[in-house]
Amino acid sequence: MSSALTIIQGVKARRIFNSRGEETVEVTVETLGGAGIAAAPAGKSRGLHEVEYYPPRGVEEAVEKVRELIEPKLLGVDSSNQEEVDRVLREADGTESFSNIGGNTAYAVSMAAAEAASKSLGKPLFLHMAKLDEIHVPLPLGNVLGGGKHAGKGAPDIQEFLVLPEKAEKIWEAYAAAVKVHRLLGKTLERKLPDFTGGKGDEGAWAPRIGSEEALALVAEAAEQVSSEVGLRIRVGLDVASSSLWDEGKQVYVYASESKTRDGGSQLDFMLELIGKFKLAYVEDPLHEEDFEGFSELTSKASKFGCLICGDDLFVTNRRRLEAGIRVKAATAVIIKPNQVGTLTDTWEAVRAALNAGMVPVASHRSGETCDGKLAHLALAYGCPIIKTGVIGGERASKYNELIRVQETYPERIQPTDLSPHLKPR
Repeated sequence: MSSALTIIQGVKARRIFNSRGEETVEVTVETLGGAGIAAAPAGKSRGLHEVEYYPPRGVEEAVEKVRELIEPKLLGVDSSNQEEVDRVLREADGTESFSNIGGNTAYAVSMAAAEAASKSLGKPLFLHMAKLDEIHVPLPLGNVLGGGKHAGKGAPDIQEFLVLPEKAEKIWEAYAAAVKVHRLLGKTLERKLPDFTGGKGDEGAWAPRIGSEEALALVAEAAEQVSSEVGLRIRVGLDVASSSLWDEGKQVYVYASESKTRDGGSQLDFMLELIGKFKLAYVEDPLHEEDFEGFSELTSKASKFGCLICGDDLFVTNRRRLEAGIRVKAATAVIIKPNQVGTLTDTWEAVRAALNAGMVPVASHRSGETCDGKLAHLALAYGCPIIKTGVIGGERASKYNELIRVQETYPERIQPTDLSPHLKPR
C-alpha cells in the first residue's frame, strides 16, 4: 500500500557517536506523511566478507555522499516500496561491497526509509516490515561475561559467554531473568576473585581475569540458580569468535591468555567437550570463517546435545554464503546483522533462505551500538526467534524496552516464543 504521503521529500545524514565513542552515521528520511530516523552500529570483531562500512574517508565522506549522491536519486521515490529504495541505493553505490557509499550508510538510509513509510501509513514499523503471517516475540540472547576483542588483557580468550531462556510468555520476564544472571554473576566474581574491579567490556558484560572454562562454569552456575528462582529455564551459550583466534600462517587457534594453541581438530573436540560438559544451547563461530567443512562436522556431532551451531563471520548475512553453508549443513542458526550486507532487502533475502532451510535466524546488535531500537522491529517482522543484543547498557536495553512496548501495545498480534523444539537432542 502506498500513497502520496509516502513519497520521499528529503534525505539528510549526520555524524553521531556509538557506545564506544566512535563516529557513526545517522540518517533522516522525510516524506509528506512523516520522517524516519536510523543510525548504524559498528562491530569490532568483523567478518572478512562483510561489506565496507564506509567510503575511504569514513563517516564524513558518507555524510557527503548522502547529500550529493543518494538524496538526489531518492527524491520522489515511494518509501513504502522497500525493494525500490534499496535498488536505488545499490545503483548509487555501483559496487558489490558498498565501498562507494558504505554499507552502514546504506543500512541507515534503508531503515530510515522503512520507518518514514510506516509513519506515513500510520502503521507500527514491525507490521509495515512484516514478512510472515505469525509474529513471535524474540527471546533475548545476552552477553554476561566477555573476553576476546571486547575485553582487556587477562580476560578469557572466548569472546562472549551468553544466557538464553528457552521460552517465555513476555519479553519483560525473559529480559529480567538475563539481568538477574548478570547481577548474580557480578557478585560471584567479586567473592571469588579478590582482584576483580567490576570491569566490563564493550557490551556491558563482566570482564574478569579468568580462564575460559572457569568463566563458563561460573556463568552456568549463575544461570542455574536464577532459573530456579524465576521459573524459566535459562541455558548457556558461547560466541567463540574463532576467526579472532585463528593464526592462518600456523594453522592453529591461539588462546593467548591460556598460553595454548589448538589445531582444527583439537578446536572441534574442545567445542564438543564444552557443549557436552555444560549442556550448551548455542555456540557461535566455533571455527574460523572459511571452515565450512569443520562447521558441518561440528553441527552434525553437536546435534545429539541439542545445541544450536551458529555462523556469524561464516555467513555475514550474505545470502550466497548462507546458501553455500546450507548445502553442506554447516550450521543450524545464523546471525543477522543488517549492516554486514547493507540494505533491508539484502537482509531479508538471507533471513528467508535461513527460514526455508529450517535454520534459526538470530537478529543481532554490534559491539559498538546506538540507542536506536529498530533491531527489535526487524526481529519481529522477519521471524527471528532470538535477538542478541547484550544485557546491560542503555544501547542494549533500548532494544528490549522497544519489544516490551510493542508486546504491551499489540498483544493480540504477537505470540510467545518457545525455543525448546530447536534445542532437542537429535
